[in-house]
Order: sequence, then C-alpha cells, then structure tokens
Amino acid sequence: MNFKHLQYFWATAKAGGVVRAGEQLHISPQTLSGQIKLLEDRLGCKLFRKSGRRLELTEQGRVALGYADQIFALSTEMEAAIGAAASGEHVLEFRVGIADAVPKSIAYRLLEPALGLPETVRLICTEGKFQDLLAQISVHRLDLVIADEPMSKQLSVKAFNHALGTTAMSFFASPGLKRTLKGTFPQNLQGAPMLIQGASSAMRQRLELWLTQHQIHPKAVGEFDDAALMKAFGGEGRGVFMSPRVLEEETCEQYGVKVLGRTEELVEEFYAISVERRITHPCVVAITQAARGRFFRL
Repeated sequence: MNFKHLQYFWATAKAGGVVRAGEQLHISPQTLSGQIKLLEDRLGCKLFRKSGRRLELTEQGRVALGYADQIFALSTEMEAAIGAAASGEHVLEFRVGIADAVPKSIAYRLLEPALGLPETVRLICTEGKFQDLLAQISVHRLDLVIADEPMSKQLSVKAFNHALGTTAMSFFASPGLKRTLKGTFPQNLQGAPMLIQGASSAMRQRLELWLTQHQIHPKAVGEFDDAALMKAFGGEGRGVFMSPRVLEEETCEQYGVKVLGRTEELVEEFYAISVERRITHPCVVAITQAARGRFFRL
C-alpha cells in the first residue's frame, strides 16, 4: 500500500471534503481525488460516497479511517520518542482510556496528578465505549482505563479494578424551567422534562431504580452518551439533568443552570482499571493516591 495515498484519504476524511483537504495539503482537488481513487483500487472498495455536495465515508471508509488514525498516531509517537531519545530526554508515555460516560472535568482532575511527576510525562488519551477500552487494555495498548463502573469479573480480561472514589448526585435546571416545576424535590420531578444518560451508562440504571422507588415519573425527552452535550441542552432549558455534586459550582457557572435538588441515595463511582494488581506505574500511583486523598473535595 502507498501510505501517501492513505494520508490523502485520511486528510480528506478529517477535513470533510477534497477542496478543504487540498487547501491544507497544497494540492489540487483533482490530484487529491485521483490519489484516493488509487487507494480505493488497491483496497478493492469505495471509501467515500457523494451526499449532495458533500462526501460521506462508506462503511469500509469508516473502518479504513479507524486504522489510519492509529497508523498516523503511531507515526507521531515514533517521531516524538526518537526526538526525545536523540536529545537525551527521558519521556514516560502514559496511555489512558476514558469511558465516554465519565464527565470530562472529572477525567481531567483525576489525570492531573500524573502530569505533576518529576519526570516528563507524555499523556495519550483515548475516549470510547467501556467495553472497547477494556479490549485495548487486554492487549496492553493502554496503561489505564478510567470508568464509572468496575470491570465485570465475568470478563476474560486480565485486569484489576482500583476504586478511586464516589460522589453524590445533584439535579439541575435552567432558571426558566425551574420556575415551572411545582413542589419540593424530588416530587417536583414528576412529569418534568428530563435529559438522561445513555442506556449503556451505569448511572442510568441507578437513576431508573431511584425514580421507581420514589414513584416519580418524569418525561424523558433526550438520552445522551456525552455528559457535556446533555448539560448544553439542559442549559438551554430543554430538561432537568443530573451531574456529580462535586461539579456543582462549575456546572452552574458554565451552563447557567440552578441546583434543583440533591440526593445521597444516588452515587456515582469512579474506577481505575489497570493490568497491575499491585500498582507500580508512576502515573497510576499518582492518580490513585491523589483521588483517594481528595476526591470528595474535587
């Protein structure tokens, strides 16, 4: 395979079309299209299809893009590693997978201690579905996975759960929506429009059980795998949403919402999953020690 052709395909997929990609690569759209056609001929399938004036990836194109992402990420890492070695600098690579259900603010605060180590740390973060990340750690492509649930003992993955901490949950609503809700919490959730976590989220199951126990039936108007997107909709008054209490001040300030109520009955848990039973990786040690020491004060 000609990797220059693969790079042209990758750039076009990232740019969203041959015109913009051509501008970035300083080649004509016609030349770019021709190079991608050579790659398609080599692979024996179409990588793009036309949708109006735009190009869309085919199913095979999405698969190829995933491999291209990995290939060019490794290329960048190789350049950095060789450059560091040539300069005599020791760089500690730390590959982390973040389950998409984990709020970005919490992920950052959990990972921050790793960047405070005396040695130079190169943090490589990957976000994805929990099961996909476990598959990557099982083949040692990741040093750590941070998730909102422990790895099941039923999985044939040689990795270990390390509890980081827990936080109770708060409910939020835009000021306008909050004024329309009657009664005290949690009864004021009855019939209220609600934005909830996606079906694969561990907190989603806990929320549904909690609502059933309190005989409360809100109106689910949206489901989100991405917590930040859910909060953005909530900030626009589209529904009540739930978020970790440790992020209350940040959530209210960033999205312009108010706290509707709090409950100690709903708790979100966070875990570090590593291939080490006894943690020795310096970055993982720093993360677990800091989280256990100050997690509730995040």
